[in-house]
Amino acid sequence: MLLTGKTAAISGAASARGIGRATAQLFAEHGARVAILDLDGAASADAAASLPGEGHVGIACDVTDKAACERAAAGAVGSFGRVDILINNAGITQPVKTLDIDAASWRRIVDVNLTGVLHLSQAFIPHMKEIGGGSIACMSSVSAQRGGGIFGGPHYSAAKAGVLGLAKAMAREFGPDGIRVNSVTPGLIQTDITGDKLTAEMRADIVKGIPLNRLGDAVDVARIYLFLASDLSSYVTGAVIDVNGGMLIH
Repeated sequence: MLLTGKTAAISGAASARGIGRATAQLFAEHGARVAILDLDGAASADAAASLPGEGHVGIACDVTDKAACERAAAGAVGSFGRVDILINNAGITQPVKTLDIDAASWRRIVDVNLTGVLHLSQAFIPHMKEIGGGSIACMSSVSAQRGGGIFGGPHYSAAKAGVLGLAKAMAREFGPDGIRVNSVTPGLIQTDITGDKLTAEMRADIVKGIPLNRLGDAVDVARIYLFLASDLSSYVTGAVIDVNGGMLIH
């Protein structure tokens, strides 16, 4: 088990078919105690109770609210005594074109996908510095690399590209404190966000452009988060790991 004795906080992890939930499940299976952070406190608690092992907690957290992130960090540290791992996984998308992006939509997409990474990192990093290190992994997207995705508009691509820059800057700044910061760039992953929008025809057309000949599953991304959270990646920071089946090779 790769995370025995470790504790982790994972944002956006209450949804049953999401990447965050799959990550929480995998981390628990590998011995970690997990704090699930999500907008709905009750759903977070239910998700935490469903994980294997004991001692998991669910905490309400709006990543766009810095004070809420600070409260969530304090709650996780209070429950576990320490938090070794932060997974900045929370995100939302919106399939619109450039000229259709209004100010409110821009703020909403950027606030959750990018500013939320900053808020939650700011909330946990001081604690990680105190305990002598930690691992932070941030959710970006293939759309940040290829200039647009299937379901996300240009504001989503912009926010996810911002995550890459922020994570690299934090990796450089906090490396001397023993804090590693990396990013994951998934391709099209089958979750609740994409499930009801993908027709059989769309699915077949997309798969034609993926060398591994399938769409991704949430656990495919969770396994990369596990690698980045564990000592297997102890000399990896500032990295961007693609999880796209070869959809984008660069």
